[in-house]
Amino acid sequence: MCLEFILKWIANALVLMVIAYIVPGVQVASFYTALIVALVLAFVNAVIKPFIILLTLPINILTLGLFTLIINGFLFWFAASIIKGFTITNFWIAVLAALIYSIFSIIISSAGSNENAT
Repeated sequence: MCLEFILKWIANALVLMVIAYIVPGVQVASFYTALIVALVLAFVNAVIKPFIILLTLPINILTLGLFTLIINGFLFWFAASIIKGFTITNFWIAVLAALIYSIFSIIISSAGSNENAT
C-alpha cells in the first residue's frame, strides 16, 4: 500500500517533468520540485477540489461536466502560485497542463489497480 503510493507519487512527478518539456509555458525547476508539486496536487485534489465541485455543481451540470476542466486548470494554476520553482505563464496553459496531467494520472491509477484485479 505504501509502496504503491510512493510509486504513483514518483510517476506523477515524472509526468510533471514531461509536461514541462512538452507544454510551452510550464516550467519545473527540478525533479525535487516536481515531487513537491505532485504531493501538493494530490492534497489539493483530495481536499479542496470536492468543495469546489460541490459549489459549482449547477454550472457543471449545465456544461455536462466540462467545467471540471476549468476547475482542474484553476487548481493547477493555484499550485503553481504557491510553489517556488513551478511556474505556469497563464490560465489556459494551466488548463492544458491539467488536462494532460489528469489523463496520465488516470492511466497511472488504473495501472496500479489492475494488479489486484486477478
